[in-house]
Order: sequence, then C-alpha cells, then structure tokens
Amino acid sequence: MSASSAELTATSAVLSSLRGDLASGHLAPGDQIVQERLAERYGVSRAPLREALRLLESEGLVTHEPHRGYFVTSLSVADLDEVYRLRVLLEAEAITIGVPRLSPADIDRIEALADSIDAASIRSDLDAVTSQNRLFHFSIFEASRMPRLIRLLGQLWDATDAYRAVYFSEPANRMRITAEHREIIAALRKHDTEAVVAAHERHRSNSADTVGAAITSQGQFVGQGAGHVREQSARTA
Repeated sequence: MSASSAELTATSAVLSSLRGDLASGHLAPGDQIVQERLAERYGVSRAPLREALRLLESEGLVTHEPHRGYFVTSLSVADLDEVYRLRVLLEAEAITIGVPRLSPADIDRIEALADSIDAASIRSDLDAVTSQNRLFHFSIFEASRMPRLIRLLGQLWDATDAYRAVYFSEPANRMRITAEHREIIAALRKHDTEAVVAAHERHRSNSADTVGAAITSQGQFVGQGAGHVREQSARTA
C-alpha cells in the first residue's frame, strides 16, 4: 500500500470513529475536542485526526475556533427546525418512491433490523440502537434508488446525530421507538405508502420534541419551545 493510500485509510477509519462518538453522545454538542486524547483513544497520529476533523467541519458537524481548537457543533432550535423541515419533504419522497419497490423479503430484513434494535434497547446498548435504527430507516429510503436523495438525507441525519443520542438514552423513548417501528412495518406489509409516510411523521415528530427540549435545556436559544419544532414539522407534512 502506498503512503497516500495508507493516509486515506487512516483518515477514513478515524472519520468513522468520530461519527460513532458523535452518534453515541460520547462527543456531545458543545464539547471541546481534545485532539491528544482522541488520538490516543483511536490509536492514531494527529495527522489523520486533523484531516478527519476538517472533513467534519466542512459538513458542519464540528466548528473550529482560532486559538481554541475544535468543538462539537451545537444546534439552535432554528437549525433543528430547518433540518426537520427538510427531512419531512425528502423522507416522504423517498418513502413514496421506495415502498412500492420493497419485496416481502426486503420487509423481512427491515423487520429483522427492528428486532435487533429492540434487543439492543433491552441491553441498553445505545451504540447498537443508534446504528441499527439508522439502517432500519435507510433500508426504506434506499429502496427509492435515488443516490443524491439518500446522500442528502444522510447529511441531514448526521447533523442531528449528537442529539439523537439524548433521545435514545431514555428507556421510555426506546419503548416508544419499538411501538413506532412496528407501526411502520405493519404499513409496509400492506404496501400502504400513505400510512408509512404518516407513521414516519409521527415517529420523527416525537424525536424532534425531545431533541428540541434538550437544546432548550442547554440554553442555546431564546423564545421558542420544543413543541415549535413538531408544530412546524407537522405543518409542512
């Protein structure tokens, strides 16, 4: 392997680790990223870590402050509102196109992912809940066979990964996720596209409420309640 290939491989591995730490909440919104500690944690030199952080900065997931370093990006409720408005539109499009293309075997695989989420939830394995939950939803979206749309949805999900960990950390929320996923699967079995879109909307809105409340409690905005996110999301459905 050439030196440049090795560097790309190392950067890719570090990038994956950083995304995992953001998704799990190990790196929380507003946290300062101490590069020395992370380099030791990942077992890498500072070079691939710096490159991975630059890539995350270009995606808006971390910010760089001169003389202070990198920080995990903190969203305002306005930011969150924008992300969820876009998700309403794009996810509905992916579901509308994708659901008619799902075979019974595809739906069996999606249900198996829901089962794995439930098992991880019982174990309180939040890393597994997070990763399997994303696979569950994107297995539906990707049936649309629209790579640009899927790429945009991936970016929108990435933007709120750090806050999604807050939602998954509560057992009551994980129980709600189980019920909502079963509702989605029942609609998939019937190939009822409108019902799948509606079930996703309820599922997304519950998450938006909790994430908005988390942002509120951190004092990152003034003048709007968490319900605003759900309200706006519902109005754009």
